[in-house]
Amino acid sequence: MITGFDYGTSNCAMGVSQKTGQGAGQDVKLLSLEPDKAFMPSTLYALDRDLVCEQVGLNIANPSEQQAFINQRSGSLARASRVRREEGFHKDEQSLYLGQDAFEQYLSDPSEGYFVKSPKSFLGASGLRPAAIHFFEDIVTAMMQGIKHRAEAALGDTISHTVIGRPVNFQGLNSEQSNKQAIDILTVAAKRAGFKSVEFLFEPIAAGLNFEQKLTVDKTVLVVDVGGGTTDCAMVRMGPSHRDKDQRQQDFIGHSGERVGGNDLDIQLAGKHLMPLFGMNSTLKSGINVPTKAFWDAVSTNDVGAQANFNDKKTGFHLDQLMRDCVEPDLIKRFIALRRDKQNYHLVRSAEQTKIQLSNQINYQVDLNYIDELLACDISREQFAHAIYRPLNKMTALMTEAINQAGCEPDLIYVTGGSAQSPVIRQAIENKLGNIQVVDGDHFGSVAAGLTVWAQRIFS
Repeated sequence: MITGFDYGTSNCAMGVSQKTGQGAGQDVKLLSLEPDKAFMPSTLYALDRDLVCEQVGLNIANPSEQQAFINQRSGSLARASRVRREEGFHKDEQSLYLGQDAFEQYLSDPSEGYFVKSPKSFLGASGLRPAAIHFFEDIVTAMMQGIKHRAEAALGDTISHTVIGRPVNFQGLNSEQSNKQAIDILTVAAKRAGFKSVEFLFEPIAAGLNFEQKLTVDKTVLVVDVGGGTTDCAMVRMGPSHRDKDQRQQDFIGHSGERVGGNDLDIQLAGKHLMPLFGMNSTLKSGINVPTKAFWDAVSTNDVGAQANFNDKKTGFHLDQLMRDCVEPDLIKRFIALRRDKQNYHLVRSAEQTKIQLSNQINYQVDLNYIDELLACDISREQFAHAIYRPLNKMTALMTEAINQAGCEPDLIYVTGGSAQSPVIRQAIENKLGNIQVVDGDHFGSVAAGLTVWAQRIFS
């Protein structure tokens, strides 16, 4: 079977083409990856990080590829065996969880196990050593193996060919090297997960292909895809005269992208409105402000370096000293407890839920009772808009960049991506280009659907 695979920063989805029953027409169906849901959160939880490698090895179906993996990962697999022996994990005990199950395992006891959210955010990180690249390969492979298994169970058939979505740029710095590294990781993972043929397509172009199926006249469309990890824009000539072409390069007349997306909005909201509850913006007894780096490292859950710094022993010593020197030591004590209990991911998730709620209401009370029983924080849509001002400006600047590359104005703007549901973001997009019509797509499913359309085109 042929699929389109949206391995997203926030959610994953997989689609197949099915006949509509009217001649040769095709419809896209998104497969169930969670119970009665097509979208699986991009999360993984393992009882121990070395057990990720073990599960990958066990689930590689091709014997020769499996043996090559075992030879390459002998050290990690030996550590996994030692972990099982020392921790008393039975060989048949489930050690790896994905999606909502991973969230539930993490939230039940954040201080235990290994939890990662949005691993796609890390794939293009600069300066990764071979051991780190191998570890990210294992995380992505484990996720792809699980997603493929779920999709095949829903489909009742084996999946062999796929087109995977990719952002224009995985990282802002050293983008060419970063993109190659990320694509290499995704390719290795897809092959180990059992896909025989793998191709990639820019995510905003995929979203545009899905939208194009509905156009009755030709138009030049600016596709704006505000995803969890990146914002990508593409200027595309589309419509009846274009959609049946096998080669579309000449129709894609401008594109731009940067690693700024929904996760960055969550981080800014958490940093500016939740971190003060943990001592950020307070003062030392000397009268100067408390240093803020550790607070921003805590909520920068999409940054490998920031998380390494936050979990470093030096940060623990620094926070102990801050508690002694701060005029509000109880707040720093609360921050120390958050770090000890690994609740920083939970805090950013609370910010994400706040962002979602503020799409439908003007004010929202964030319940932080998992930190302290009565702890809460009121946040307004106006405060949210102020908190995300800088990343939002970067997002809208990408629109201008794509238009300038194309050398013409769009006939309309097609907006997709989960974060684009926010009225704050929608208003910024409308304000940027004046009176050009803005059309909303399927904010979560358009990329997967477009990837499926393209997969059917190139593999059939």
